[in-house]
Amino acid sequence: MSSGADAAGTQIADTRRGNLFPWVIFWTAFLVRIAVMTAGHFYRIPAYEDHFKFGFEMGRIARSLATGHGYANPFDRPSGPTAWVTPLYPLLMAGVFRLFGVYTALSAWVILAFNCVCSALTTRTTWEITLRCFNRRVALWAAWIWALYPAAMQYAVKWVWEMSLTTLLFSCILMLALRMRNIGGSAEESEDAASTRRWAVFGLLWGVITLSSASIAVFLPFCGIWILKGTPHLKRQLPRLALAAVLCVACIVPWIVRNALVFHHFVPMRSNFGAEFAMGNDPFFEGTVVGSPVALPEEEALLDRVGELTYSRMRGRQAIAGIRRDPGAFIRLTLRRVYFFWADVPHATNRGKEWTEYVRSLNFQFASIAGVLGLILALRRGIPGAALFAIAFAVIPFVYYFVFVQARFRHPLEPLIAILGVYLFQSAEKRWRVRWFQRA
Repeated sequence: MSSGADAAGTQIADTRRGNLFPWVIFWTAFLVRIAVMTAGHFYRIPAYEDHFKFGFEMGRIARSLATGHGYANPFDRPSGPTAWVTPLYPLLMAGVFRLFGVYTALSAWVILAFNCVCSALTTRTTWEITLRCFNRRVALWAAWIWALYPAAMQYAVKWVWEMSLTTLLFSCILMLALRMRNIGGSAEESEDAASTRRWAVFGLLWGVITLSSASIAVFLPFCGIWILKGTPHLKRQLPRLALAAVLCVACIVPWIVRNALVFHHFVPMRSNFGAEFAMGNDPFFEGTVVGSPVALPEEEALLDRVGELTYSRMRGRQAIAGIRRDPGAFIRLTLRRVYFFWADVPHATNRGKEWTEYVRSLNFQFASIAGVLGLILALRRGIPGAALFAIAFAVIPFVYYFVFVQARFRHPLEPLIAILGVYLFQSAEKRWRVRWFQRA
């Protein structure tokens, strides 16, 4: 199968001549997600624990905003101003609560429908990323898999959280980076593929995604360097890079200033790192986490007494002291988290559901293996863009390896996993033997 830069360039040229993205894939993905969410009654979120499962800490903050108490109170009782989570998704939720009611079924339906739109739009970015790096056949398979694969839609239809939004934004960044390197583009576009407008969009996207999920921002410098490395006329790009940096910073500065005014300390994005670091490295949790760091009444009482920022920093210092006492335990937990990120976090199963849990874990592991093998094959064949994908695979999970992991943390990488898994199988010979040493 031919899938090198020339083939990708031909595909993009064909696209520009009118062979556009088949929007039937988007509409199928969207309608399937809406149907699953509605028919499955996932918008009827249980009311126990005072609706805590309706967005968890984000839902609590959105309620506080919608009822006029500000960006505060992420837990079961009033605890004051917070920076426990970044503000983008709670602000979106608060707007929905103001329009359709706090913790109502209609609000849940609207929020989940928004998630469904984000998840369905990811078919479009998946299509272009694949088309630019591989070919139309791989692009069609990858887009349809994202549209219809149940594991790809689960966070859109069930979770009131930011995963679907973050995944869409991250895939937009990858798509834009490929455009700026002119991978899969025409020769006439190469001179100014990294235009001022694209650098501006790049900066804005990074600002917005940082406000959605701050942990993704670790990928920013690597992505920027990768773009610069492949663009001509480096001196011309430096002012554009500066513009992107200014726009990115402009997006996040209001949040940083607000945190400084509220906490009287520099809190760049979130205040909860120490608390989560301590919980994730508690041997009781064995490298994973279920629930909130302040789920126990005594923990919440302590947080009320000392304040959110002091509580988190105190727990962080305690965790570091514990690691110094027993570094071997920290190494073991870290290795477990590396395994869990790619092989699935174990769930507590009810009697009679062990088979379902086994199938779910097997599916998670199969996708990871196919994606990693597809990445290795793409790197071996010198596929344009493969290096950027490899950086994403290496960098995005890095923080989670040392704190804690949940299955949802892999979701921003899952469009790439789908693309590379399809590429792996599309590259197989009739005898089901991959041509590992044949370059495209």
